[in-house]
Amino acid sequence: MKQYIIAIDQSTSSTKALLFDEQCHMIGRTNVDHHQYYPQTGWVEHDAEEIYQNMVEAIRQLMDHSSLTIDHSSSNVQWSLAITNQRETAVVWNKQTGKPIAHAVVWQDTRGAELCRELKELGYTRQVTAKSGLLIDPNFSASGVKWLLDNIEGAKDAANRGELLMGTIETWLIWKLTGGKSFATDHTNASRTMLFNIHTMDWDDDLLKLFGIPRSMMADVLPCDAVYGETTVEGIFPQPIPIAGVLGDSHGALVGQMCFTKGSGKVTYGTGSSVMVNIGEEPQTAPEGLVTSVGFSAFGKVYYGFEGNIYSTGATLKWIADQLQLVGHPSEMEALATSVEDNGGVYIVPAFSGLGAPWWQSGVKGAVFGLTFATTKAHFLRAALESIAYQIKDLVDVMARATGGRLSEICADGGPTKNKFLMQFQADMLETPVVCTEVDDASALGAVIMNGFARGLWKSFDEVIGLRKVTETYQPTANSQQLSALYDGWRKAVNQLITKS
Repeated sequence: MKQYIIAIDQSTSSTKALLFDEQCHMIGRTNVDHHQYYPQTGWVEHDAEEIYQNMVEAIRQLMDHSSLTIDHSSSNVQWSLAITNQRETAVVWNKQTGKPIAHAVVWQDTRGAELCRELKELGYTRQVTAKSGLLIDPNFSASGVKWLLDNIEGAKDAANRGELLMGTIETWLIWKLTGGKSFATDHTNASRTMLFNIHTMDWDDDLLKLFGIPRSMMADVLPCDAVYGETTVEGIFPQPIPIAGVLGDSHGALVGQMCFTKGSGKVTYGTGSSVMVNIGEEPQTAPEGLVTSVGFSAFGKVYYGFEGNIYSTGATLKWIADQLQLVGHPSEMEALATSVEDNGGVYIVPAFSGLGAPWWQSGVKGAVFGLTFATTKAHFLRAALESIAYQIKDLVDVMARATGGRLSEICADGGPTKNKFLMQFQADMLETPVVCTEVDDASALGAVIMNGFARGLWKSFDEVIGLRKVTETYQPTANSQQLSALYDGWRKAVNQLITKS
């Protein structure tokens, strides 16, 4: 039977629909951007209803542009839908009306920073970390949901009456796709809310109480390789197709990069960046600056990961193109950045939403250091690209020490991996090979793999490992003394920013 899998990759800036066959070959792709809302300094919001409509439109465009014919009368064709998504972004909606009570609070949003500071001062850090594996930080969903319940008129009372539901983006999409029949999330997204106990693998009553969130708001939690329901995608398909294979985007990339064994790891270069390493089937206390999450769950087992998250990597490049308009598109930056020999002493610390791991300083703002009259646009652009590599090194160094030494290689995915200067500079900075694979959208591929596991298309990890195709490997080449001096400049810039805050 011929299998076609539509993978939805719902990211921070857009919704992609990607069409894969049963050999994991991508044979079609569409992309629909959504609006970003910044109502106050530090606030970042999305319109959850717009995201849902964009997802439907992306699928519609994908099918219109595809040469394939949707024929459910044929017993030789089977369609299904998989989902990977931006994590931590929280939606609260009324289960009777199906309408969100407000815009979604995006993972970059810092409105929960004051609450998080209060909880730390009250001594809850150890309890939250022991149960959830996470640090108390507004990056995770809980503080944003509490803010909505406390500040939207009537929300808290409605929640206590059992009228409201809460979910990260995949939960909202599944609920909408199934007409409210399926209210579910997966282990990975649940583990990023600060409300989920990674030891019991269930919502934690103590954490729910701490944030004032009724348990009635919480979704059923399923493995990544589960079937989540059926949908016609608003009539695009004449008969319902299964929704199977769901996981957060960074976890999807871990699976898509075939990091199934303990000690294997990846870097996802997206709006922000995630560095994650598989630590096996037992949750461990993460070293300072990192968190422990569910890496993925499949075949009845749960695999955990150490992870660090950087808030602004690809977002920095988009800001330079869209807001500063120094280039028409981020793809133009490489040529200009390589037109100068170095960064001219310029360092950009892109703390637009604070600094994530390993710093976890949500209150700082972005800054540029080292500007002189000799600084050119090329120096500025080079510094922006270099800031991505420096932030990744901050994390990888901590992770390498935690796992017993330098990692043998880093698997890289995401749009910025097309920037050869950045990838080479990253390999040089890490003194570690950086491996780029054929599929830029490793998160989507991970969802497809989980979809195949859920429906019995593949019976083991070994069956899919051979599908990974390396396109380029960047070997470290540069002078280590010179790189050490560059990195020292970065650390001084970050420390200066933190000290001033």
